[in-house]
Amino acid sequence: MGSFSIWHWLIVLVIVMLVFGTKKLRNMGQDLGGAVKGFKDGMKTSEEPKEQIQQTAATADKTVDVHAKDVNK
Repeated sequence: MGSFSIWHWLIVLVIVMLVFGTKKLRNMGQDLGGAVKGFKDGMKTSEEPKEQIQQTAATADKTVDVHAKDVNK
């Protein structure tokens, strides 16, 4: 009754590798790393230039409303 020894953890690691496979584990690691990197980039407090903010707002307003015509009438 105590903590697991190194042999227990090695057996668990082998079982996990057999269940998931090394490729899937590598992909999960890359996804997790990308998420952490994106989070860190999002937390940076850098101010964007006003021109870039205005450009972003201008491109967001370029939407087109379309009305569908019912051809069955």
